[in-house]
Amino acid sequence: QVTLVESGGGLVQAGGSLRLSCAASGGTVCLTTVGWYRQAPGKERELVVDGRFRASFDDTKTVAYLQMNSLKPEDTAVYYCTAFMSPLCSTAPGDYWGQGTQVTVVS
Repeated sequence: QVTLVESGGGLVQAGGSLRLSCAASGGTVCLTTVGWYRQAPGKERELVVDGRFRASFDDTKTVAYLQMNSLKPEDTAVYYCTAFMSPLCSTAPGDYWGQGTQVTVVS
């Protein structure tokens, strides 16, 4: 069974940095495309698009990263990765979501 496991969240002071990871496992997997979303308390889940944040992959395309710099208290949320795995490189193609990881930024 294919799963996405997120890690790297935590508590950080404003102005600090965190790197989130999103690792795919279970059979032959590949992260064809990845998106990062976040959901703050009482708010809708939203796509993360911010010049302070940079997404990347490892060389195997089985782990995705979200480097977050200059964090602000308003970045506090649960962060989720979502990935599409192509049938060209995965034995279980389709769309998947991670379980989420909490990021808390304090001033």
